[in-house]
Order: sequence, then structure tokens, then C-alpha cells
Amino acid sequence: MALDTDARSLESELEDSGHARRAQAGGAAARLGAWVKQPGPLLGGPLMLFLALGFVGPLLLVAAFSLIPPKTFDLSGGWTTQNYVDIVTESYWISFAWSFGLAAVTVVCLLAVCYPLAYAMTKVFGRAASLLTLLLVIPLFVSENIRLFGWVLSLVKGGVLPGAADLWLGIDISGLLYTVPAIVLGLVYVYLPFMLFPMVLGLSMVPDRLREAAIDLGASRWQLFREVELPLAMPGILIGCLLTFILALGSLAESKILGGSVVVMIADDIESAFTFAQNWPKGAALSVLLMVLAGGLIFAVLSRLDLDKILGRG
Repeated sequence: MALDTDARSLESELEDSGHARRAQAGGAAARLGAWVKQPGPLLGGPLMLFLALGFVGPLLLVAAFSLIPPKTFDLSGGWTTQNYVDIVTESYWISFAWSFGLAAVTVVCLLAVCYPLAYAMTKVFGRAASLLTLLLVIPLFVSENIRLFGWVLSLVKGGVLPGAADLWLGIDISGLLYTVPAIVLGLVYVYLPFMLFPMVLGLSMVPDRLREAAIDLGASRWQLFREVELPLAMPGILIGCLLTFILALGSLAESKILGGSVVVMIADDIESAFTFAQNWPKGAALSVLLMVLAGGLIFAVLSRLDLDKILGRG
């Protein structure tokens, strides 16, 4: 009798737990159905699906191509990691080092150039800031290659800048073209708006009354910058640094046009693998490795920052 009672009790508990799980699943399905029927998901769902197919889909295809044998184009063949082995054993680390190094130098240079300019545009120039913004935006409507070839004509021996430097300053810069400083100059020139405008947005979030209150309380200019302006402007500065770093990391035209063959960046190796070498798997593997390294570096940097404090949520 006791065994029968225990068996019936256990069976009843199992049935109750099964009913509870089915009720929970039914409730979740009902909540999901109600959420899907809301205007937001109905209107944004097709767009999100399109973005997923257009953004995530190509990335998955690149990742799949990186795992097929070298110099093949058949995704139905066997999978291999030979492409990654070749990248590690060959000298591609030099291209990665140049790309990451030049991207970091570009960010540092643009921080030094753009912060005073952004501060002047938000706090000093007044209405003239709109004219300066227009002058900075207009070149974006011209092809990047055309603008870089303009720098080639300016830096070439006998060009405008070497002639002016020799005439007015007595400095010979005729050999500046096709050097690493010329590449850095091109990177800083091309990506200046991508650092400047987020920084302008960040500095515009610093209230003038807060600055005046800090000055009235005896804060020095350094204290005002460190304790008031920099923390409040940090979201814009951080966005500008990340955006500039990623764009400079994948740059190609600057090193080719202004640097010649003095530096080979990783984007050049990727292009060569996909075009001249016709080795799509290796190009895909280089692309995946670049994305992984860049993403890992950015997440490592962000993990050491208090984003809640920086974004004003702390």
C-alpha cells in the first residue's frame, strides 16, 4: 500500500510539473506572439531581417570561405585551418603590426589636433563654427583618391609644399612623399572629420553654467579640463577614437598613394589575396583574423573603462 501511494504521489508530481512547464511555455509563446503583433516589431522586423541578411550573412560567408582549402572556391569540400596556419607561419604579422601601429598613431594625432579645434567650434567661434563645419564637410563629397592625389601633387619634388618650405623656412622636405610620415598625414587628413564631429558633440554637452561655476569656485584651467570638461565630453571623444581607429585600421588608399611600397598594410594583403593571387580562402582568413584582433583589442580596452561613469549613468 505504501509503495502504491508513493508511486501515485510521484506520478501526480510529474503530471503537475509537466502541466507547469507546458503552461510556462504557453505563456512565453503568448507573450512572444503579443510582442510580435506590436507596431514596433511589425514595422522594424523586415528592416532588421534585411540588415541581418546584408550584414551578418556576408560575414558568415567570409568565415566559411576561410575554412576551405587554399585556392579553392567550393564550400562543399572539406574544412581545414591551413589558411590560418599559413598566415601565422608567413610574414603577415608585419602587415598587422603596421596597420595597428599606424591606426594608433592616427588616433593620437587626431586627438591632439581635434580637441582644440572642437573646443573652439563649441565655445569660441560662435556662428563662424557653422562656416568651418561646412568647409570640413565639403571635401567629403570629393573622392578620397582624388584628394590624396592632390597631396601627391603637393608633396612631390618641386611641388607646392616643398617649394614653399624651402623658400620661406629653408627646410628641404622634397623627400617626404612615399614615406611613413606621408601615410600618417594622409590618414589624419582623411579621417579628421570622423574624430572632430563626435568630439564637437561631446564638448557641446558641457554646460557653460557648470564651467562658470567651477571657475567661480576657484578651479584652475587644468582642474576645469580634468574635472568638468573631459568627463562630460568623454562619450564623444570615445566614439571618435573608436571610429577613427577602425577606419584607419582598414585603410588602403593612403598607404598605396602616399606611401608607395614603403609600407604594406593588412588591407593591401587582403586585396591582393582576393584579386591578383586569386586565393579567396586566404583573403577570407586574413579578414576574419583582422576582425577578431580588432574586436578583441576594442573589448579589452572597453573592459578596463567604467562606461557607466563615462556615459553619465554612474
